[in-house]
Amino acid sequence: MPEGSPITERHGRLQEAIANVVGPRHLLTDPADLAPHLTEERGRYRGRTPFLVRPGTPEETAEVVRLCAEARVPMVPQGGNTGLCGGAIPFETGDEVIVALGRLKRIRDLDAENFTITVEAGCILADLQQAAAAANRLFPLSLGAQGSCQIGGNLSTNAGGVQVLRYGNMRDLTLGLEVVLPDGRIWDGLRGLRKDNTGYDFKHLFLGAEGTLGIVTAAVLKLFARPREIVTAFVALPSPEAAVDLLGRARSATGEAVTSFELIPRLGLEMTRRRVEGCSDPLESPSPWYLLIELYGGGETGALGEALESLLSQAFEAALVTDAAIAQNAQQAADFWRLREGLVEAQKHEGGSIKHDVAVPVSKVPAFIAEATAEVQRRIPGVRPVPFGHVGDGNIHFNLSQPDGAERDAFLACSEEINEAVHDIVARFGGSFSAEHGLGRMKVAEAERLKPPIEIEMMRRLKRSFDPHNLMNPGKVVSAGHT
Repeated sequence: MPEGSPITERHGRLQEAIANVVGPRHLLTDPADLAPHLTEERGRYRGRTPFLVRPGTPEETAEVVRLCAEARVPMVPQGGNTGLCGGAIPFETGDEVIVALGRLKRIRDLDAENFTITVEAGCILADLQQAAAAANRLFPLSLGAQGSCQIGGNLSTNAGGVQVLRYGNMRDLTLGLEVVLPDGRIWDGLRGLRKDNTGYDFKHLFLGAEGTLGIVTAAVLKLFARPREIVTAFVALPSPEAAVDLLGRARSATGEAVTSFELIPRLGLEMTRRRVEGCSDPLESPSPWYLLIELYGGGETGALGEALESLLSQAFEAALVTDAAIAQNAQQAADFWRLREGLVEAQKHEGGSIKHDVAVPVSKVPAFIAEATAEVQRRIPGVRPVPFGHVGDGNIHFNLSQPDGAERDAFLACSEEINEAVHDIVARFGGSFSAEHGLGRMKVAEAERLKPPIEIEMMRRLKRSFDPHNLMNPGKVVSAGHT
């Protein structure tokens, strides 16, 4: 089990100074208290730390960073620790201090007329959604971990989720940031402006940077009008090609009302029915592929449902759709979503899983799925591919469950070989090997293998210019390289 690190003389002096800033009870050293912060969700990474600090304000955060910088002690910012690439976990060396942002959880302002909300980094995503709803507004980011993930982590990984097609990812939803820089100064960029052409747009440097350039402490985020009508459908279709065709038709027929467009293979549906309580097949006959479609509308109630019915009728005549069910109430819509969301949980009970979070142009999704499936089946006979997810924005979770009866460890030992093969196919299609989970420590080497050398050079130059002593989440996103 992970445990804390022995307190060195250097760390001891730093610990005392930081305790004077945040108070002794907000500085954790007990192994039992540290344990939940030292391992990531899938258990792939287990780190060590001399202590964890929980600042309560941006000013305290800034002073903590200043003291760590002065002592040349590296820091690992941590939010809800729901990431899947090890970006919030310290290394095993035990030298890094964890800076946990959970106490910075205030909603500072909600400007309904400006359609903005200003929140601190430790705010839970679900709490932000509820605050927006109470003001008759919508914050559209929606993730499986929304009950525990924190906004700072969402910003630092440029989180996406199931509504990127309509609203974009966190980069698109952010107007301004407040950031503690590596030297302990605070940059106040909390501007609720849609237009500001006064020079470099610094917020984009920190969005998706995973805490390697500074620590985000607050953000101004966009809000939207709440939909007056939500229509959800579960659709059977013969192929991913039909899904892409139907997407184009749906966007045109509904005036860009398509909010979610989620692809599910038959194998994934069967896994979910078998492994997740309360899940059943909404349609009478099995189909190779399914879509979960959701539309948001602000016009006359009933109009969106009629548009979807007409669309599906035409798609049926064109042999794009073989069956469909439109939710008649909120519970039925929730049941449809349970099938999609339960797929993540179901795979955990099917043995070893080799996962890929990739994106290709939407038009290339069918060809990518076909080529990648053929390649992994050639390399591992009997492997069970489960490609699913956000076909509307080209982000496919190309996950592979071990063959029936296979030995888990032997299957997972093939991960590096399979990852390289899948990512090479993604690259040929002009895609990304990390669509929404970030790089963390898991994908740094893969980034250096696949990204153009000039991009790696620019990333390293940017890192050194902001963080010359390599103290901000070192070893994540990009390696330090030569100084």
